[in-house]
Amino acid sequence: MEPIKINDYKTHKISDSDVICRIHSGEKELYEILLRRNNQKLYRVIRSYINDLTEIEDIMQNTYLKAYEKLYQFKHNSQFSTWLIRIGINETLARLKTKGKYLNLYKSENSVPNDFILEIPDAEQLNPEKKMIRQEAKQILEKTIDLLDVKYRTVYVLREVEGMSMAEISDCLGLTVSNVKVRLHRAKDMIREELYELSLDTDIFEFGFSKCDTIVDKVMNAI
Repeated sequence: MEPIKINDYKTHKISDSDVICRIHSGEKELYEILLRRNNQKLYRVIRSYINDLTEIEDIMQNTYLKAYEKLYQFKHNSQFSTWLIRIGINETLARLKTKGKYLNLYKSENSVPNDFILEIPDAEQLNPEKKMIRQEAKQILEKTIDLLDVKYRTVYVLREVEGMSMAEISDCLGLTVSNVKVRLHRAKDMIREELYELSLDTDIFEFGFSKCDTIVDKVMNAI
């Protein structure tokens, strides 16, 4: 059997399904590939519900551990990331419920308090003037996203920031594709037209470098 390098998570030389089959065969160290491939997406999803980094990382760890325990239930005719996100959302909602902050995605937009904060790192080396302009623009974007109700915010992040398809979002959130489209349309309507281009910047909700390494180490040490 051809050896697999952990850095293959970047190149996708091996599919998620093949990785999972190898894990079932006893190569549990390859689970790290799935973690690194999905850390960013899972973080962004959970981040659309909760803004505490420590709590987000704890939920991510629990999600990965639960997914590992239930890996035999994964159906290879679907995407692993979609299956994982469903677990992550369930873990997040369960956590919010225990805190008395359960977020019903069908509630009106005025029924959920907005405490959404984005931390956006600089992705480029810019001159001071451009840095200031970029920072101010992102702060405006943060405040605009902050105004969205969670049911719109989640769909918006999954589609416009993470780039997931309508079908994937529908599967993750348990909504019809039609409902997803309506929520996305309303989210866009609530964001000013002049800010929409800024909202396509995929630097937001980043979960990389040391954060990525930390969650990988915790999960791999626990399995």
